[in-house]
Amino acid sequence: MSVFAKATASRSARAAWTGVALAGVSALLLTACSTGAPAPAESDEPTEAAGDALPIEAGERDLTLKIGTLLPQSGNLAFLGPPEEAGVAAAVEDVNDAAQGITVEAVYRDSGDTTTDIATVSTTDLLSQDVAAIVGAASSGVSFTVIDQITAAGVVQFSPANTSPDFTDYDDNDLYFRTAPSDLLQGEVLGNQIASDGASTLGLIVINDPYGTGLAEATKAAFEAAGGEVVAEELYNTGDSNFDAQVAAITAANPDAVAVITFDESRVIVPALVGAGQPGDSLYFVDGNLFNYTADFAPGLITGSKGTLPGPKLEDDFRDRLLAVDPALTEFAYGPESYDAVMLIALAAYAANSADPADFAPYIRQVSGGTGDGEKVSTFADAAALLAEGQQIDWDGPSGPITLDEAGDPTEASIGVYEYAEDNTFSRIN
Repeated sequence: MSVFAKATASRSARAAWTGVALAGVSALLLTACSTGAPAPAESDEPTEAAGDALPIEAGERDLTLKIGTLLPQSGNLAFLGPPEEAGVAAAVEDVNDAAQGITVEAVYRDSGDTTTDIATVSTTDLLSQDVAAIVGAASSGVSFTVIDQITAAGVVQFSPANTSPDFTDYDDNDLYFRTAPSDLLQGEVLGNQIASDGASTLGLIVINDPYGTGLAEATKAAFEAAGGEVVAEELYNTGDSNFDAQVAAITAANPDAVAVITFDESRVIVPALVGAGQPGDSLYFVDGNLFNYTADFAPGLITGSKGTLPGPKLEDDFRDRLLAVDPALTEFAYGPESYDAVMLIALAAYAANSADPADFAPYIRQVSGGTGDGEKVSTFADAAALLAEGQQIDWDGPSGPITLDEAGDPTEASIGVYEYAEDNTFSRIN
């Protein structure tokens, strides 16, 4: 079943998320109200805006838009790099193939992780190439190291995977956006899922960065609100390779379930937990480590364990679209969100009839459906045709409706619940 909650957010105040305790949580969908819409344009004059909607200039476009990517080619989130870069490449191809008067060029760079200075070096390089927007980073911790550098340069930063709640009220000059929902949502779904599965005590092993601590806090709050007790919470730092102390502390508390809120350190932590006596089916994974472990674990090690991942069910046609770009893909997490990030940037530039981020950044929320009350579209060609007529649009892409709010956060999102099989692969169960 699904649970519905309403949330609003602003640059100056963090969104308030409704907590719900329930059995069998599959997803939590957030919705927010949009302002009124302007009437469709009937001439070449700009549309008269209503509410917060900006006018759309009718007519043909002749734009060149240069974007950069800051996605993990190395580091503890490197497994997310290929699907995210494939999503970017697919969007660039689709925009350019539409031949609607805008050409997008992408420059790909590595974000690394927080143990290196790769992100700063890559960002400096991208800014020197006069990119109008940067897609990334995947890691919230990495984004916090470069967000000031990017936004101070007047460039849009659009992350497909940042989930730290701290971005909601961050002072970003209205230039930061994301297609992934805050972990206040994922934590609520995860905590309630664990409780609904019958666990009364919970242990947490957590990466000590904005992503890990934020998600752990939200998970703990939801689990305790559902009547459970957190009996152990162990942190580790990025770059650590020995987790014996954390595993010993968790297993000594003998929890009914353990939430493993990590990145790829799970490849070491999970076998250690099971080896120390924690049942494999009592583990819960999150988006930072929900991937196939066929090559890492013995068959059956985590059969029946579960995990959460933002986003709707990946449709077969979009999976095929990503595979057409990169046939070697085995993971697809945040590929849809990366695709939609590029699309929203390109559509905003098209709506503003400008490749200058100072001009198009204010249109990003609008083309997502956050303002304007435009016509729903799911292909760039259809969207561009309406914009060229001076009409408002509402982009709904493979990652869902999105609908960004004033803080640049998606107000409509879903969290899928997945379960691991005997071969250590996972599939969506709700």
